[in-house]
Amino acid sequence: MAHLALRSSYKNLVDRLNRFPQGAPPSELLYKILEVLFTADEAEFVSKLSIKPFTAEKAARLTNKTLPETEVMLETLASRGILLDTECEGKSYYTLPPPMAGFFEFSMMRIRNDVDQKLLAELFYEYLNVEEDFIRELFTNCETKLGRVFVNESSLHNGIELKVLDYERASEVIKTASHIGVGICYCRHKMEHLGKACSAPMEICMTFNDVASSLVKHGIARKIDSREGIDLLQTASEKNLVQFGENVREKVGFICNCCGCCCEAMLAAKRFGFLNPVHTTNYLPEIETEKCNGCGKCVEACPVEAMSLVSANDPVKSKRKKARLEENICLGCGLCVKNCNIGALRLRARTQRIITPVNSVHRVVMTAIEKGMLHNLIADSQALWNHRAMAAILGVILRLPPVKQVLASRQFKSRYLDYLLSNRN
Repeated sequence: MAHLALRSSYKNLVDRLNRFPQGAPPSELLYKILEVLFTADEAEFVSKLSIKPFTAEKAARLTNKTLPETEVMLETLASRGILLDTECEGKSYYTLPPPMAGFFEFSMMRIRNDVDQKLLAELFYEYLNVEEDFIRELFTNCETKLGRVFVNESSLHNGIELKVLDYERASEVIKTASHIGVGICYCRHKMEHLGKACSAPMEICMTFNDVASSLVKHGIARKIDSREGIDLLQTASEKNLVQFGENVREKVGFICNCCGCCCEAMLAAKRFGFLNPVHTTNYLPEIETEKCNGCGKCVEACPVEAMSLVSANDPVKSKRKKARLEENICLGCGLCVKNCNIGALRLRARTQRIITPVNSVHRVVMTAIEKGMLHNLIADSQALWNHRAMAAILGVILRLPPVKQVLASRQFKSRYLDYLLSNRN
C-alpha cells in the first residue's frame, strides 16, 4: 500500500506537469527522474500548485498546509531549481517551470552532491535521446516552438546587418537584461557523465531577467555583468557554438551556446529537421558557386548537417567539389558564413519572415491553442481564477489572427470569450 501511495504522488505530479502546454509524456523513465528530483511529499505538494505564478499564502491554501510549513517547502524547492521565485512589489511569487527549458536543466547547471547526477544524466539520456516521445513532443508537436536560433553577429556584412532587428541579436539580449547568470551547460554536463562530451566550454549557458535572478539567488547560476556576457558570446563564436534561446522578443529567459553533438536542440534539429523543431533565424546562407573551392569548412562548422559537398561538375577539374545547402533544415545561424575565408558565402533574408512571440505569455498561449490546451490556462481551478492572468491571456487572444481566434473560441466555450472576440474594435 505504501508503494502505491508513493506512486500516486508522482502520478499526480505527472498529471500536473501535463496540464501545462509543454509537459512530459509519462513513462517509467520519467517516474525514475522525478523520484530522484522530488521526495514523495514534494511531488504531492507540487502537484497541487497553480499553473500560474502564486504566493506562499495561495500555495498554503491549495496544499492545506500551514503558512510556515509552506514557506519552508517553497524555499527548499527553489533552492534546488524546482521552483523559480521572483519579487514583485515586495512580495515573493513562485512558478513551477516546465521540465525543459526548466527544472531538468537546472538540476545539472552546477556540481552538486545532494542528488546522484550521474544517475540523472543516464536517465535524462535514455528519456531524451533514446526514447523519442519527449523530444518529439517538445520540439515538433506544434507550430510555435520553445526556442529560436540567434544569428551569429560576426557573419553579418554586405548590408544585411542593417536589416537585423535588436531582438534577433544575442548581444542585445545581454545588454538589456536586468539580471544575467551563467551556469554549466546541462547538455554537455549530461554527456560528460556518459563519457560522450565534446571539448566545448562547459560554463557558458546564460539565463536572464527573472529566471537569472532566481537561479543566482540560490547558487544555481553565477552572477555576471553584460561585459562578461559579451565575452562569453565571443568565446561561443570562436568555438562555433550556436546561440539557441527562448522564442520570445521581450524578456528572454535563456540563451544556450549549443554544439551539434551534445545539445538537445541541435540533436533534435538533426533527427527531426524536416519537421522544423526549432525556429530558425530570418536569414539563409547564399553560396557563390564560382568562388567556392570546396574546402569543406562550412560543412565542418554546420551544427545540423545542412551543408554538404557535391561535385562541381567542372569539365576541367573532375574532382572539384562545391558546397550545397539543404535550405529546409538550415538554422540560418551563419556559422558557415563566418568560417568561409574566401567570401563564397553570405547571408540573405528569407523570403518569409519567422514570427516571434512577443513574450512568454504570448508564446504559452499560442502553444496552448495549437495543442488544444487553452482551457488549462484559463480554467485552472487551482489558480482560483486569477483575473490579472486571465486578462493577460485574453489580451493575447484578441491580438491573434482570426483563424487562431476561432481555434481559441472552439477550445474554450465561454460566452465571455465569444463576446470579446465578436466585439473587438
